[in-house]
Amino acid sequence: MPPHCDSLDGPVVTAARDALAHEDVELILPFVKKEGESEVRAAFDLAVKARSQGPEAEQVADRFFFETAVRVHRAGEGAPFTGLKPAGLDVGPVIPIAEKAIASGSPVELVDFLTTTVRTEVEARFDAIRDAEKSASGTVDDRRAYVEAALGLQVWSHKLYGAMKAGPHAPHGHG
Repeated sequence: MPPHCDSLDGPVVTAARDALAHEDVELILPFVKKEGESEVRAAFDLAVKARSQGPEAEQVADRFFFETAVRVHRAGEGAPFTGLKPAGLDVGPVIPIAEKAIASGSPVELVDFLTTTVRTEVEARFDAIRDAEKSASGTVDDRRAYVEAALGLQVWSHKLYGAMKAGPHAPHGHG
């Protein structure tokens, strides 16, 4: 997954901002596992107290709370915390389409995008196999190219299937 949950405009920091603005810790708690709740509550209490000490203290307190919330969230995903990422990062096409699907209550655009992407990839990989197959009776290098294309499609398909069947927070690469 691209750096999304750990960015300053991602859903975790957005919820943390809302929690601080409304002084309601429960607005961030759905983003952390139960095991991390007490740490987030303690950080929230400290941040709320520190925010009243002036604008600079508010900035420091907010940053501390955002980092704590994201770190605890990422731990719940089984992912390391590598710091907050800046807002406005390119998260690719899928995250915005998935967010739009959630907001609209309709998965149609997401299904269409993913289906088209898979179809395009399978067809391109299959075309590469067919191209390599034309010279597969040639040299050993030609046969290797065919085998690489054929096994590449199989391995890619297997990994894609595994990703499709994985839980929502299966090990993934952030950042």
